[in-house]
Parts: sequence; C-alpha cells; structure tokens
Amino acid sequence: MLVFEPIYTDGLAQISYLIGDSKAAVAAVIDPRRDVDVYLALAREKGLRIAYAIETHIHADFVSGAQALAERSGAEIIGGCSPDYAFELRQAADGEVLELGQVSLEIIYSPGHTPEHISLLLRDGQQGDEPFALFTGDTLFNLDVGRPDLLGEDSTKQLAAQLYATLFTRYLPLGERVEIYPCHGAGSACGKSIGDRRRSTLGNELLFNPALNQRRNEAEFIDWLLSGMPEPPRHYARLKKLNVRSATRMHGPNLPAPLSPQEFAERSADHSAVQLVDLRSILAFGGGHVPGALNIALQNEFVSWAGWMLDDQRPIYLIGENSQQIHQATLQLYRIGLDRVAGYLRNGMTDWQNAGLPLASVGQWTVHELNRRREDPQVQVLDVRAPEEVEQGRVPDAHHAFVAHLPEGLGRLDKGRTVATYCGSGYRASIAASILKREGFRDVVNVPGSWIAWQQHDLPVEKH
Repeated sequence: MLVFEPIYTDGLAQISYLIGDSKAAVAAVIDPRRDVDVYLALAREKGLRIAYAIETHIHADFVSGAQALAERSGAEIIGGCSPDYAFELRQAADGEVLELGQVSLEIIYSPGHTPEHISLLLRDGQQGDEPFALFTGDTLFNLDVGRPDLLGEDSTKQLAAQLYATLFTRYLPLGERVEIYPCHGAGSACGKSIGDRRRSTLGNELLFNPALNQRRNEAEFIDWLLSGMPEPPRHYARLKKLNVRSATRMHGPNLPAPLSPQEFAERSADHSAVQLVDLRSILAFGGGHVPGALNIALQNEFVSWAGWMLDDQRPIYLIGENSQQIHQATLQLYRIGLDRVAGYLRNGMTDWQNAGLPLASVGQWTVHELNRRREDPQVQVLDVRAPEEVEQGRVPDAHHAFVAHLPEGLGRLDKGRTVATYCGSGYRASIAASILKREGFRDVVNVPGSWIAWQQHDLPVEKH
C-alpha cells in the first residue's frame, strides 16, 4: 500500500515528503530538512526502512538534512549531477527508477532553477502503470516557477532558457491529470509569488499559472520571468555553499545557556562582536528592550528575516518571553545554518528590569499620527519595504531604504531628527527601528500596522 506523507515546515514554507510502500516496508524521503527526527519518527510509526534520502537540487533557503538522515537511517543519498558536491551521494541519471516495492520514483532531469535539478515521477502498481504525481522540487509551484537567478547574473538567462524547456518539453507532455507536489508553498522566496496551494495538477497550472502561457516563445518567457525579480535573500548564497559540503553537525541544535542579567550584559556588551536578538512582539520591544538588541519577532517571518539580518560568524544571544520561545527560535536558526546561539536572557526582560539595568525604547505611532506629523521638518519618514513594494505607492515624501540594506545607508539620515519607520505591517519597520537605535539614533518611532493600516484608512499615497 502506498505511503504518502507531506511534511510542511512553517517559516521556511518548505515541504518534504516521505513516500513508500507499507507492504514492502521501504520508503524514501524527498528534500529532508536539517532536523530529521520527524522522518525517523514517521518511519518508526509506519514500520518502514528509509532506503533513500533524495535531493531534488542544491537548496538555497534551508540546510539540507540528507546527510543527517543517511547517517541515522542508513539511507543512500540520491541527487542530480553536479561537480560541486563534496560528500558521497549517487548522482542519478535521467530516466533512472528507484524501486520502493510496488511504488517507484522515476528521475526526470529538470534544470532551470539550478543546473543539477531533478524531479521525481511517482507510480503505484496498485493504480496501474501510468505515473500520477510529480515531485517538482523548486521548478514548478502553484501559480509560479522557481527563480533562475540564484547562481549569479552570468548563468541566469541560460537557466531561464533551461527552465522553459523543462516546463514545456518535460512536464506538460505528462498530461493534465498529473498531480504536482512542490518543495515550497506561499511565503518562500524561491519563486516570485508562490500561490497558496501546496499541491496542484498540471491542468490547474495550465489554466492559472502565468508562467505556463503557451503563447510565449522562449525569449518572451525569459523576459517575462526576469522582469521584476526581487532581490534574493542574503543567506541564500551562504546556504548554497553549505549544502554541497560534508555536514559537521547532524544531531540538532545545541542547547543555549540561560544567563543572568549580569552575565548577559557582560557577554553582550560589545555590539560589534555579538548579535543580540529580541524575539518579542514589536509593541513589547518598543516598550523597553536591552540596548543594542535587534527586534526580529518570533512570527512566521522570523526565519526569513533572521537569514537576511544575521551572520553565521558572530555569537547570537536571544531575548524572549520564555524558554519555549528561545528553543523554538534556536531550532529555526539551526534550519538555516545559524548555529552559534551562545545564550539567552534567563526569565527575559523581567529579570533585566528587576536588576535595574539600562533600557532602550522605540516610540509607536498610529498611521493617523504619522499622517499628522509627516510634514514636520523635524520628522523623517522612512519606508523600509522592498523596492517593488514601494513602486506600488508610498507615504508622500517618504525616504526609502530597504531594511536589509539599511545599515549601509545610515549616512543619508539625520540623527538629530525623529525617524518614523514603516513597512507593510510594522514587522520589518521594527527591525529597522532597532537598527537605528543600536546605531545611536535617539528619537525613533515605529508605525504598527504600517502600509496595511495606511491603505485601510485611505490616507494620501504617492506614486512615481
């Protein structure tokens, strides 16, 4: 009997799959994440041996768990053909079939998102000889396709052309009834704008996915795909390099040390040597925080913005509401290769304030207050959204600096004036506000609700 278990990872919006045959007691895991206990637990529960850990491609947005899964289960690692791999795996050929009892996975070479990308065509003997599902990795998503620009400008157009060929000469001939199971859902930056559905069919995508417009030729497809492509997150290049090396840590994140306020203050005093991350909500952070802390609230966006804003070379110290929040953040950081979580503030801000240690704060303005005060010469309004968002409209006369590049652009701001930051919801604006406070801007305010609230109340909009 077919075993088919999708495993969705919040934050990463990543989907891996355990596929197998319960009668033959054998399975494969497709695109495992770094913390592999979930797959081992499923295999134990269903009485399965994991025979294969399959990589559809060299991932850029999370650390692969293929090596960890192979070490802990005895699975063979299967991947596409690439000279970059520096660990042992079988580089599968186009058309090769992996047998899992009555279930089988056929390798389809499918370059475009990356050169070595493979997809997997699923058959089940109980349902006849025809394939019924395709694991597309990062090639085809609901309403989107994988971006071809993650290896640099030199290869982007060539990969886009390969993506066109994969979609139109390898995928679509499989037939509209074939179900597709991608590696990502909505919220991942591996596409431009991935849809909400975590599974689809080729027929559905033909109807609704703009990338599969059959009236475009290859050149028109490339021009369409590359226009308006957002900047890739900063950590993607680092993870591309990490995922071809031999893994050094395979048994989960280290347990960070709980620190007293005095210990925390001593260890975190040099803000250039360490990274302080406050996981609390934007309103809690604004009310009072450890000076120098960066506010990346532990919400669904956390792992993405931690990847953008943190580096893997400096120790990370966490501040949260409770130890459960600390350990959840540590796990999410582990999934993107940020392993140097050195400690956390025991009992959070309660112990800090009771110890009488310094507090910093960020003001909070509603959108109405921002609208009233935006023309005050002592106020600088700072839009920290991505450029493609700003093009759709902004607060009149707002200065723009994408939050990911704000540290390099501080010289254009006046430390003697109030800076009011806004973004889409206030989440990124609080990251920006915390950077400004850390860098010595004394009067900084965030705008909770930000652009969502601004539009909700029909306040003035400037477009270029």
